[in-house]
Parts: sequence; C-alpha cells; structure tokens
Amino acid sequence: MNIIEIVFYVFALIIIVSAMGVVFSHKLMYAAFSLLFTFFGVAGIYVLLNADFLAVVQIMIYVGGILVLIIFGIMLTTKVTDVESISGGTGKILYASSAIVAATLFVVLAYMFNTTNWVVYSTPYRETTIDMLGNALLTKYVLTFFMAAVLLLIAFIGAAFIAKKGK
Repeated sequence: MNIIEIVFYVFALIIIVSAMGVVFSHKLMYAAFSLLFTFFGVAGIYVLLNADFLAVVQIMIYVGGILVLIIFGIMLTTKVTDVESISGGTGKILYASSAIVAATLFVVLAYMFNTTNWVVYSTPYRETTIDMLGNALLTKYVLTFFMAAVLLLIAFIGAAFIAKKGK
C-alpha cells in the first residue's frame, strides 16, 4: 500500500464519518459543521484525482459560499438552533427505512466495486486542468466568458433595483 492509497483512505474515512455526523446529528449547527468536513474531504479526493480546478471550486463555492450561507441562516434564525431531530414513532420508521435503503445501496456499490475491471496506470497523470481551462476561457471561449459576465452583472443590477424599489 503506497502513500496515495493511504491518503485516499484517510479522505474517504473523513467523508464517511462527517457525512454520518450530518445525518445522525441532533443539532442543526453540528450537522452544518459536519458538512464542512465532508466538503473538505471531497475536495481532497478531487486533488488526488488531479482535478485541481474542481477541488478549488469545491472549496470556494461549497465551503466559502453555500455552507457559510447555511450557517448564517441557522444563526440568524434564533428558534432553529435549538430544534431537535425527528423523534417518536415517525422517526423510527424513517430511520429504519433509510437504513434499509443505505444497506441496499452499500451492497450494490460493493458488488459493482468488486466486479469492475479497474484500469491502473503505471505513471500518474500530471497535467493540470487549470492550465487547460484558463487557456480555453481566454482564447477560444473569451466572448462567451465575457457575455456570461455581462449577463450576471445585468442580473445583479436588476436584483438590486428590485430590492431598492420594494423598500
């Protein structure tokens, strides 16, 4: 077992444990912080797959944007921070049915993992995706890139105008 495999299993363990923390946490804020570690673990897997652009996007968009919005939403809604998870008879049925679905999915994935003919390369692929994406965005697709930027700017100005008009 080489170092790459060990790092992969560490990231996989981080993802699995933190995802279980998201699902089984009784407090909403604890679930949000567990989701943070899940996102970082997925970014680590992307780095191992030489998808450095996806790893950076994972951290910037999901951790930097979406998760921060979720945490602020939880903190600004005062009554939601103390909400407990589903309890009683309905919760037990939901836990049992979700455990059956999870076990079935685990069996299917384990079967697929064991029966797939995996291709293993002797030398790792080292070309970065950021170089190719940056070159394509600033040469071949530069007009499309700028049109998308102008469209987003127009949408932002329209949203600000509508928000100001409502006050």
